[in-house]
Amino acid sequence: MTVLLVALGGAAGSVARFLVDTALRRRWSVPWPTLAINASASLLLGLLAGLAAAGHLGGSALAVAGTGFCGGYSTFSTAAFELYRLLETGERGTALRYGVASLLLPVLAATAGMSLTAG
Repeated sequence: MTVLLVALGGAAGSVARFLVDTALRRRWSVPWPTLAINASASLLLGLLAGLAAAGHLGGSALAVAGTGFCGGYSTFSTAAFELYRLLETGERGTALRYGVASLLLPVLAATAGMSLTAG
């Protein structure tokens, strides 16, 4: 049953990513919407992990929300492809900023989430 729920969580996360990406691309150019999505997914996962560590969230709920939803919502592969495209088109400055931000911002977001909810 947990596997089915994780799959449903992943489907919901994928749909959420599509909707958020579509909305953000009206305001920001590629690759910044992907960075925002990955950072927000990391923040949510940090919050969930903190709740689980504090005993407020069970393993099945963490699997569904963390592995399922956050896994479907975040997208490292898109970030990697967008970084490649920036390098391929000669946008080295943007590629450098995006690459560094793509590594640091999600880690900081996950750390913040965990810090906010861990006992």
